[in-house]
Amino acid sequence: MHDERRRIEERVQRLHDQRIKAAIYAAAVPFEVEAWQAPGEPVPFEEAASAPYTPFTMDTPWGPPWGTTWFRMRGQVPAEWAGRRVEAVIDLGFVGDWPGNQAEALVHLTDGTPLKAVNPLNQYVAIANPAVGGEEIDYLVEAASNPDILADDFSKITPMGDIRTAGDKPLYTFRRADLAVLDEEVWHLDLDIQVLRELMLELGEHDPRRHEITHALDRALDLLDLDDIAGSAADVRAALKPALSRPANASAHIVSGVGHAHIDSAWLWPIRETKRKTSRTFSNVTSLADEYEDFIFACSQAQQYEWVRDNYPKVWARIQESVKKGQWAPVGGMWVEADGNLPGGEAVARQFVHGKRFFIEHFGVETKGVWLPDSFGYTASYPQLAKLAGNEWFLTQKISWNQTNKFPHHTFWWEGIDGTRIFTHFPPVDTYNARFSGEEMARATNNYQEKGVGTRSLAPFGWGDGGGGPTREIMERARRLADLEGSPKVVVEHPDEFFAKARAEYPDAPVWVGELYLELHRATYTSQARTKQGNRRSEHKLREAELWATTAALHAPGYAYPHDKLDRLWKTVLLHQFHDILPGSSIAWVHREAEAEYARVAEEVEALTAEAVTALGTGDPRVFNTSPVERREVVRTADGTLAHTVVPANGSAPLGAGAVPNPVTVTGRVLDNGLVRVEIAEDGTLSSVRDLRAGGREVLADKGNLLRLHTDLPNYWDAWDVDKHYKNRYTDLLDAEYVTVVEDGPLLGAIRVERSFGNGSRITQTISLRAGSPRIDFETDIDWHEAEKFLKAGFPVDIRAAHSSAEIAFGHIQRPTHTNTTWESARFEVSGHRWVHLGEPGYGVAVINDSTYGHDVSRTVREDGGTTTTVRLSLVRAPRIPDPAADQGRHHFTYALLPGASIEDAVAEGYSLNLPLRVADSAGTPEPVVSVEGDGVTIEAVKLADDASGDVVVRLYESRGGRAQGTLRTSFPLAGAEITDLLERPLSTADTDGNGVPVTLRPFEIQTLRLSVRK
Repeated sequence: MHDERRRIEERVQRLHDQRIKAAIYAAAVPFEVEAWQAPGEPVPFEEAASAPYTPFTMDTPWGPPWGTTWFRMRGQVPAEWAGRRVEAVIDLGFVGDWPGNQAEALVHLTDGTPLKAVNPLNQYVAIANPAVGGEEIDYLVEAASNPDILADDFSKITPMGDIRTAGDKPLYTFRRADLAVLDEEVWHLDLDIQVLRELMLELGEHDPRRHEITHALDRALDLLDLDDIAGSAADVRAALKPALSRPANASAHIVSGVGHAHIDSAWLWPIRETKRKTSRTFSNVTSLADEYEDFIFACSQAQQYEWVRDNYPKVWARIQESVKKGQWAPVGGMWVEADGNLPGGEAVARQFVHGKRFFIEHFGVETKGVWLPDSFGYTASYPQLAKLAGNEWFLTQKISWNQTNKFPHHTFWWEGIDGTRIFTHFPPVDTYNARFSGEEMARATNNYQEKGVGTRSLAPFGWGDGGGGPTREIMERARRLADLEGSPKVVVEHPDEFFAKARAEYPDAPVWVGELYLELHRATYTSQARTKQGNRRSEHKLREAELWATTAALHAPGYAYPHDKLDRLWKTVLLHQFHDILPGSSIAWVHREAEAEYARVAEEVEALTAEAVTALGTGDPRVFNTSPVERREVVRTADGTLAHTVVPANGSAPLGAGAVPNPVTVTGRVLDNGLVRVEIAEDGTLSSVRDLRAGGREVLADKGNLLRLHTDLPNYWDAWDVDKHYKNRYTDLLDAEYVTVVEDGPLLGAIRVERSFGNGSRITQTISLRAGSPRIDFETDIDWHEAEKFLKAGFPVDIRAAHSSAEIAFGHIQRPTHTNTTWESARFEVSGHRWVHLGEPGYGVAVINDSTYGHDVSRTVREDGGTTTTVRLSLVRAPRIPDPAADQGRHHFTYALLPGASIEDAVAEGYSLNLPLRVADSAGTPEPVVSVEGDGVTIEAVKLADDASGDVVVRLYESRGGRAQGTLRTSFPLAGAEITDLLERPLSTADTDGNGVPVTLRPFEIQTLRLSVRK
């Protein structure tokens, strides 16, 4: 029996693959083709239309890496094809079957109207159905010769990731440009056989349905005339109809299909290419919507819509029409599908603000859900932020990539750090590029964790990552699987409809509390350090510009708040938070451009801040404090002079205000300011840190600031992954060339340590202690020339910490320091924002940074019975794929050790390190625009309302993890206040007393206040 079944299966496969597919196009005639190679970057259609074209023949190489070749294709439909379905079929020399990482093209009419794109899985352009014969066809085809970066499955280092290093050798050989007749009967037969054969192969050995399909295929193919496939196709289809007509079981799982085309806003291609990818995919999608009335397409990322609106207005008009018809569903409500861990809290809020506003403004649609299928883990702040933006559901897929533990739910309530819950789905089909294959449908059913209480799951279908989207073949599969025995039922519907049905049938779904940690791609917290630093500094510089622009708008007559400039700069930063840019997992070209964009943002934002400060008037030097905490710090003026100053939160003060604290003394390699005493060993590490406020308690259990260089070659995905075995091989950097005193007090003591190592790399660190502060800073310059290495800075502290606390967006998260379970063991590298805190009852230590996100925490028991808890910051990596020169060159950043720190101290110093005090000649203002009375209430953003009403918007949150009460005070006459959502829409009226608003917050609660100014 097995031999007989195998014979039938092999027969079906051969006849299908070799004969039936070859007969789909019944007749073909070639186009007359001419070509023009665009010089350099892509050109507008108008320039290409007037370019000089030369004859081009098939089987000719074309396309230098990252080039654009325009082809002119002319032809005439033969008269004898009248009444047939006629298409253009174009094969640019496609390699493999992934649409998004190789040659692609957009076909235009000669008037510039985009028709449709072609890629390896979508090679046709519809011409006529039915044709009348004699139609004249004249196309201009914009073909992109993008290199296949994945040609060796990420196992080969390639220079192709940057136009500067890729060379100019043609990559592709043009194979076909024809007018052709589509034999619809054969095409449908091809799909009938595919669906039945794949279903058959997924059914169990003893399932009668499997045997029924096997023999139905065998009997039907007896009717296939190998000399006349077209003529016999109808008979074969008729014989297969009973097998395709058996209805699914009443209890069959329901798969809600949602059309999808995941387009990475940059990854293995630069942003400029993504702009063209959107036009190609969206042209295909709108064309498919015209052909299939039951088709629905979900599309996120407002940035991509804006690119199409600005660059392809005719495609944009088609999208608007599809939205009106209900076939196109804007989803996600974010500017881009951002990384789920690294953006700061205010940046995540702005992702929602800019994304949702775009969809409301241009389509009249308010999205209801967060659509983030492909980010590398998700912060525990998301449920609250999503709800505050007006969302009802959350969708992700990537957690299916976990290396160690299988996530226990597919439909569940996700609870964030503040207690907010959002209904969440994690599709069991385990892909966001589904095509309704038999394997996928079986997996969706078998993998579904909620059997018995839930009956449905979602499947995003369509080719993705580099775009492509759904095809007519996928839609035909969905139709055949709508009600087919042995398979789940497929219904194509809007994701809002799926979530409404899933929630209705399973309102008491299980609850997952805390972060959604991806047990993979942990190196994305560190790779491409300059990109990450650009993001961090941009977020903080924008905070600074908004605060002082608001101050100037309220107190400087004639000053105009720069709404449009800030809007544009925020959108640039939000774009670069995309989940393959900020994580450091893109090609060299992307990160080279990102660094340039961050430099431009910094320059523009600095100019806006200076303009606002200057508008406040000129006067003696003042110190401006953008952070939400009062600062007592030593600052350095432009001429290098040091001064100690006291500055209120969100305010300014004269330079040098306040009493001078105890001086710093420098004795040999010892720094002492009466608060802490720091001893530096001959090898440049910290040999002792004593907290003099705690009776001289020794903070360290071993060498502090130990720089350890690890060998770092993950099994796969070099830029993405750091595997656990990296810890097994390392070199401690203990050879200090110079240990030199560079500042000897009284306001600042500093010792510089210089090291050379490895392949010509060099590290210079200035270890400094300031008067009045227990914070020990490590200002670091690295000239990095390593390959496949990982550099960490470790601080082993004499603290028995049951857990570590790391800052995340609008709060912090606790993680166990033990590894009792596989879930804890898998978290050997984790993310955090500005600080990590370790504590035992009565004492704590924080490690603070201004640039990095990755770290690890471990715990050991010493021979003396004490416990050492070590936190190690991940400073820089050196992966070589997909960017062979990732992180090479110079880096400058600062991190710090804060002895005797509470969580509140860590929050304050995290802001302080990331928001340096600004010294400027200005009249300043007598009081901060807003201030807070009460502990734990932290101001995150101060700005004018987006509607240009002149209202002041203040975003604040509870930062310690406990309940907080306080009063928000204003320095302007207050007419009224409202509590709003993130989009500044009213939720409730807030009480006021003329110049203050009482604030009550639960742990980690975020609150947005809209304050109207009394005129």
